[in-house]
Amino acid sequence: MNALVWLIVSIIDLYFWVVIISAVLSWLIAFNVANPHNPIVARIWDVLTRLTEPALAPIRRIMPNLGGIDISPVILLLLLGFLRRLVVEIYASLAV
Repeated sequence: MNALVWLIVSIIDLYFWVVIISAVLSWLIAFNVANPHNPIVARIWDVLTRLTEPALAPIRRIMPNLGGIDISPVILLLLLGFLRRLVVEIYASLAV
């Protein structure tokens, strides 16, 4: 695999996991399992929010209000999976 394609796919995979960790931490905070007043949890939550919010905010603006359920991380994960597959397919078609 080309080094540039490998780098792009690795960044997409890493961001995929950041979104998952952010969603899990938001659940832990919502169910009072993790204390957001703890400095370590607060710092991790701040970093994850800064990394994921630029991608999640446009999805939240488009999505209708579903009550207290936020499915924007799921949609972002689907988009990331599609983007990863698209990058690999384009590289494969150009490599032939």
